[in-house]
Amino acid sequence: MRHRSLAVLVAGSALLLPAFIPGATAAPPDGGKGERKAQTTEVQVLALNDFHGQLRPPDSTSSGGRIGNTPAGGAEYLAQHVRDLEATNPNSLFVSAGDLIGATPLVSAIFHDEPSIEAMNLMGLDYNGVGNHEFDEGPEELVRMQEGGCHPVDGCFGGDGFEGADFDFLAANVTYKDSGDTIFPPYAVHEFDGAKVAVVGMTLEGTPSVVTAAATENLDFHDEADSVNALVPELKKQGVETIVVLLHEGGSSGTPLNETTINTCANPTGAGVEVVKRFNPEIDLVVTGHTNWALNCPDLAGTGIMVTGAASAGRLVTDIDLSISRATKEVVSATINNVIVKRDTVAPAQDISALIAKYGEIAAPVENRVIGTATAELSRTANAAGESSLGDIIADAQLWATSGAGWTNGAPADISFMNAGGIRAVINEGPITYGEAFSVQPFANVLVTMDMTGADVQAVLEQQFAGGNGVLQIPASLTYVRTSAGPSGPAGDLVSDIRINGAPLDPSATYRVTVNNFLADGGDGFSVFRNGTNRFVGEIDLDAFSRYVEDLGTVNPGPQNRITLVP
Repeated sequence: MRHRSLAVLVAGSALLLPAFIPGATAAPPDGGKGERKAQTTEVQVLALNDFHGQLRPPDSTSSGGRIGNTPAGGAEYLAQHVRDLEATNPNSLFVSAGDLIGATPLVSAIFHDEPSIEAMNLMGLDYNGVGNHEFDEGPEELVRMQEGGCHPVDGCFGGDGFEGADFDFLAANVTYKDSGDTIFPPYAVHEFDGAKVAVVGMTLEGTPSVVTAAATENLDFHDEADSVNALVPELKKQGVETIVVLLHEGGSSGTPLNETTINTCANPTGAGVEVVKRFNPEIDLVVTGHTNWALNCPDLAGTGIMVTGAASAGRLVTDIDLSISRATKEVVSATINNVIVKRDTVAPAQDISALIAKYGEIAAPVENRVIGTATAELSRTANAAGESSLGDIIADAQLWATSGAGWTNGAPADISFMNAGGIRAVINEGPITYGEAFSVQPFANVLVTMDMTGADVQAVLEQQFAGGNGVLQIPASLTYVRTSAGPSGPAGDLVSDIRINGAPLDPSATYRVTVNNFLADGGDGFSVFRNGTNRFVGEIDLDAFSRYVEDLGTVNPGPQNRITLVP
């Protein structure tokens, strides 16, 4: 394996793995300005992932707006950090490992994420490996993000047209079912003086299970490792020896996110790790995403492959400096540093500030409308049983919207379910604006009310634990007991004492159940929901939530007492 000779310095630590390349000369004390410069090409890769249209600085009172205790993020600050880093090396690439858009705040989402694309154009992004959330509005809309043009329904925004992304979308493992062609180019080759660098885009293979079925019904998503490995011989024939993969898959390091841990490689686990283990060792660097982890691995699990992750929401940018031999075209040394996008060390980039102000002014009347008041923070953090305060409230809202006063669309719902992953933000104590509610439920999913048997309801509850699909949030009308055995417990014995409106669940009875259309189509692995019949498709989930908040006026945290956890 050629990577055995790779020297990598992990920023923030004193770890330097010495390397001796046959025929190479050690770097002189001037850092490479003399003899080394003639032998190597210095390439800088600046990377981020899971930006999610976070144009404004995220709220630093929540964990999503900080790195440890350091306020971080905001597009205007991200842009200046990137520009300052690019100024240190003319051979720079700025890349993203997916989810630039989708699940975005109102100031971006209400304009179908055109502002986020325009912001990245101004920042000079070079490549985006497409993530799962880029498919939230379907492939046609994603292609519009690349190619430009006004929205087919809502038209043009901001008084001008939309020219699309100046940077390239890459997706090597996503093909059209009818033609087999990739939706976007699989890779791009960027040439520097004496070196070629290939950038490959790799989308989450499991995308169809985490977006609505309609968004991906005409597409195939292929195995990430198989797809990139098939490209390696093709790239090598073009004289490429330096390969960077933008992989929208990640894992967990099991450590808290803070100023120290962002530059560690402590026990990384998860799907992304297993994917990289199967990568051809000719691959040099993998920039990961999807799970919002911060990672700095100079050699992941003995693969010889560098793996990075930059958390989410533009709070970090990873600075990767590669020294590439002009003779062999191989990476001979590298440094990696996750840089916090601090807001007190740089001035905001004025062109990005102007862009945000432009769209913010248009959105303000809708965004700033107060719909209620929270007596305390409404959190999406789950307790030991899997319930969150905000999850309780959303489930109550969906049941209220499909069973309360004014409901005239057939039998009222008995229960509802909300997928925890669809709750995208917290609501802070104090006035609740429509913009905050939008940040909580930004997908414009619609509510589906349908018939399910009691047996199917029990099967859904079993499925959330047996399949590791995440704990569904439930309304006050539904209670049950779950065992802490989790997926290791025997099938059919993970939940018990299921009650609907206080009465024991009747497996043979029919109940009206409300879910969003994502779950109704079997999203997040909840295939049992597909058994639902007599379906009524109603309003957008956000509308139901905001109406419920307005009806309450004052919103207390959810009680988190509907699921009882026992040993």
